[in-house]
Amino acid sequence: MSHDGKVSKEEIEALLGETGEPTKPFLFQDLEEKPLNDEDEKSVNLDLLMDINLEVVVELGRTKKKINEILELSQGSIIELDRVSGEPVDLLINGKVVAKGEVVVIDEYFGIRITEIINKTIN
Repeated sequence: MSHDGKVSKEEIEALLGETGEPTKPFLFQDLEEKPLNDEDEKSVNLDLLMDINLEVVVELGRTKKKINEILELSQGSIIELDRVSGEPVDLLINGKVVAKGEVVVIDEYFGIRITEIINKTIN
């Protein structure tokens, strides 16, 4: 350091270990990484999605009722749906129909046996 308290450029470079070579900007593309093949990329992408919760609904059928008809409902009332007995039910995931199936009873619980996957192509 000089007597006037100022630090010279050479002293700063010595402290920082400067070699006099221009510094190369850091780029993420300079990092070494193992190239992924298509299967690895698919696996990584699917792994990110595996813990996402989806709403799954089985729809037996639908109907429309007026408010006064709804107010008249009581225990034991029967509501007629737009499907006949034995017709496949819809399996909806997040509100979209993805499959059709038949209702089954397992022990005392209802379930659905998938009989058809709906294939909607993206245009």
